Amino acid sequence: MALQEKYLNPFTDFGFKKLFGSEPNKDLLIDFLNQLLPPHHQIQDLTYTRNEQLGPTEIDRKAIFDLYCTSRSGERFIVEMQKAKQNYFKDRSVYYATFPIQEQAQRGTWDFKLAAVYLVGILDFVFAEDKDDPEVCHRVQLKDQENRVFYDKLTFIYLEMPKFAKTEAELETAFDKWLYVLKYLPDLSDPPARLQEKVFAKLFEAAEIGKFNHEEMAQYEQSLKYYRDLKNVIDTSFFEGRIEERLNIARKALRQNLPLSVIAELTGLSEEEIAALQQ
Repeated sequence: MALQEKYLNPFTDFGFKKLFGSEPNKDLLIDFLNQLLPPHHQIQDLTYTRNEQLGPTEIDRKAIFDLYCTSRSGERFIVEMQKAKQNYFKDRSVYYATFPIQEQAQRGTWDFKLAAVYLVGILDFVFAEDKDDPEVCHRVQLKDQENRVFYDKLTFIYLEMPKFAKTEAELETAFDKWLYVLKYLPDLSDPPARLQEKVFAKLFEAAEIGKFNHEEMAQYEQSLKYYRDLKNVIDTSFFEGRIEERLNIARKALRQNLPLSVIAELTGLSEEEIAALQQ
C-alpha cells in the first residue's frame, strides 16, 4: 500500500499509541491532558498502567482501554480514541470508569478516600443530542437537582472532533492547537507556523511516517487499513440512510399529489426517480 501522507493518522490505533502511549512520548500526553484538566489536577508526571490489571474478574480484565495511566499524585486517567458511534457508548464509558475506582480499594481498615478519575474520549463523531450544539468539549460530572457538583472526583471529558473548524490563523490557545493537530495531522505537509512550540516539534517528529522502521510501517499500514475500511462502512451507511430518508419524503409527497418538480426540489431526487416510486 502506497502511503501518500507525511504524518500518521492519530485516529488509527497504532497512530494514537505511537504518539501518546509510549514512555518516550509521555510528555506529549501530559501536555495534552493538562489542556483539559483543572488547575488543581495538572499533571507533572504519569505512569502507564496495564489495562489487564483492572477489574476483579476475568471478563472485567478484558475490558480494553486505549490508554490507562496514573499521575504522580494518584489521579487515574483513561484516554480513548473513538472512531465510530456505538450502541450504549456512554454506558460503556461509565462502566470503564468504575475499574480505576474499584482498584483503589485497600485491605483492612480503609476510610474510602478516593483519588480523582478522569475519562477522556476523543471522538471522531458527534453525539446525536449535541448535533446542534457548536461546543467541541463537553465536561460531565455528577450533579444535584440545583446543578451543583455533588462529586468532583469523577469527570468525563468528551471532544467531538468533527465540530472543530478553526483555521490555523484562528488558533489562539494551546487547547486550540492540540485540537487542530489531532484533526488535521495527516493533511499537513509541514508543521504549521502557529505550532512551533517544543511539544509540537516533538509530536511532528514522532508522527513522521518516513522515520518508521519496517515493523512500525507494517503495523501502521494494517491499522490504517482497518481505519479506512471502518470509515468506508460508516460513510456508506450514512449515505444509504440519507437516500432512504429522501425516498420516504418523496413517497409521502406523492400521496399528497404534489407536482414532481416540487418533490424534486424538496428531496434532491430527479423527477425520473420520483416517478419510478409511483409504479
